[in-house]
Amino acid sequence: GHPADAWEPRPSRAPREPKGPRVLREPSRPRDGRSPRHLGRLLLVLILLLMAAAIAYAFLFMPKQEPGGPTGAGQPTGSTGSAAPPPAASGSPAPSQGASTDPGSQQPQTSRSAVALASGYELRKDAEGFEVGVPKEWQRSPANADRQIRYGSDGFTLLVVPGRDTVKAAGGDPLDYQREKQPELQPFRDSSWSTSSGVRRVDVGRQAMAEGQFTWQDSGGREVYVRNLVMIVDGRYHILQAIGPENDRDKVTEIYQQAIASYRVSAG
Repeated sequence: GHPADAWEPRPSRAPREPKGPRVLREPSRPRDGRSPRHLGRLLLVLILLLMAAAIAYAFLFMPKQEPGGPTGAGQPTGSTGSAAPPPAASGSPAPSQGASTDPGSQQPQTSRSAVALASGYELRKDAEGFEVGVPKEWQRSPANADRQIRYGSDGFTLLVVPGRDTVKAAGGDPLDYQREKQPELQPFRDSSWSTSSGVRRVDVGRQAMAEGQFTWQDSGGREVYVRNLVMIVDGRYHILQAIGPENDRDKVTEIYQQAIASYRVSAG
């Protein structure tokens, strides 16, 4: 060992000078001065706006389902795409008293209604006080005791009843008239094989109407498809009824749509 007097204490180290506080560097901000949180909120708002615009576009421009459901469903009231336009009471002048009812004497009318008709249809001005669009080759049967005028050919018929029944006698609800009182639908009520759909009331402005789709077996046992429209004009019920084979509904619908789009009540 070393002698005790040979040990010398080490000189103490001078205390370090305290360091100054660290300067924290601030994170660099975007050049436009907006924080990432602000940009995130802006992006979220843009996404929500795009979603709202997409929903609004789908609601406004997607094709709407054609109305019509089984009988007994709620009966909507209001304007619909399949509703007929109100007939114009101030249309073409009333035919003269001596007008012939022969089909060959009825010439197509050059009016605004004729322009809207589909190819193969023409506007017939009827001596019973109305005009309506029907296929060009169709023949007209004179009015019978029930004031029913028939246009038709090849198993298809358009039946028109221009104001036979009054609101005063039959009541002012066209839906009730169609369901319970309209004579042209009696075969539907009597048939053991019958169905109905789209039976409802439609109001366009002050024009009150009712429509429906029906099937039944006619007197010859044929299954027929029928589209029916009832409208009130000047306190009277006007009826348009398209009838054809049950297996050719598209043709019946075309005849019906052309008829209701062109039907006008003559002035006078």
